[in-house]
Amino acid sequence: MKSRFSAGKKNNDNTDLDNKSSLTAVLLTNLGSPDEPSTSALRRYLREFLSDRRVVEIPRLLWLLILHGIILRIRPAKSAKLYQSIWQDDGAPLLTTTAAQKEKLAIKIKVQYGDNVIVDYAMRYGKPSIASVLQKFQQQGVDKIVVLPLYPQYAGPTTGSTFDALSKELQQWRYVPTIYFLNTYHQNPLYIKALANTIVEHVKAHGKPDTLVLSYHGMPELFRQWGDPYYDFCLQTSQLLKQQLLTGDIAAQCCFKEDEIISTFQSRFGKAQWLQPYTDETLASLPKQGNKHIAIISPAFSSDCLETLEELEHENREIFMAAGGEHYHYIAALNDRDDHIDALFDVLVPALGSPKLN
Repeated sequence: MKSRFSAGKKNNDNTDLDNKSSLTAVLLTNLGSPDEPSTSALRRYLREFLSDRRVVEIPRLLWLLILHGIILRIRPAKSAKLYQSIWQDDGAPLLTTTAAQKEKLAIKIKVQYGDNVIVDYAMRYGKPSIASVLQKFQQQGVDKIVVLPLYPQYAGPTTGSTFDALSKELQQWRYVPTIYFLNTYHQNPLYIKALANTIVEHVKAHGKPDTLVLSYHGMPELFRQWGDPYYDFCLQTSQLLKQQLLTGDIAAQCCFKEDEIISTFQSRFGKAQWLQPYTDETLASLPKQGNKHIAIISPAFSSDCLETLEELEHENREIFMAAGGEHYHYIAALNDRDDHIDALFDVLVPALGSPKLN
């Protein structure tokens, strides 16, 4: 590969003296999806995902025996059926939404930074891979890479694993550009405001629920005990969101009381104890307490995906209604809403520097 630094003359402090402007790349990353909702595609995807040492932290040999001897023989077919239930004409919802987020953010960044900043996206598992997009940046002669994992709350199995994939590719490069890795934005004011906006809009359309459930993706309790800050970050997001909903103009529009907004954790797997309270068990208990109208939102997901469109929208709805619930509403992820794009831009600005003067 021809380096963009090979042509220009340099001064004594190694500054590039050609007339090219420096090029910055913004890399948005998310978890990923299988190539198609088939058993074979799910087997490939799950093999990559569940082989990640950040995702499953049990003795390696034992886990590989379980993974290849049991899980990859049984789970792909079950997961394929779930993906089939949410698959869209243009592909997996997570992929299409991330692409839409990228396009909107690229337009906003171009207005402020011109052609000196480019935007792309990659998936931690599946395609497009982080390595392939980084290699594209390398060919384009990028000087600086700003990486924004689209997980508002840092967690080792998501954000930490993204850093691992980034580092693995960059270890092979002769020239490593400046890297800014943005590891969390769980307290960003515009992100919190965007979440509050979706709730206000929902209340206006469907009325105030008896309980608003903030359901975060789960994690083994051991990860928390070993120092992963995810649980604390989730509770901080919940507290900030409560403040938005319980004060000022929004409070008058929603009329929530503090005990009507609760936080739970979904998507647990296996027999180990995970972060609590569990979403499914909480939903099963709410109707017995007189809470028969609920709305549920997942602040941990920047894009709708299997865990929201199937688990929250359908599976958990059935649990709540079977327990005596009457009205169940899932509030969509922020996806490519304009206020969400504004929030992501706000997260990026400190790493990108001051916008160009128009």
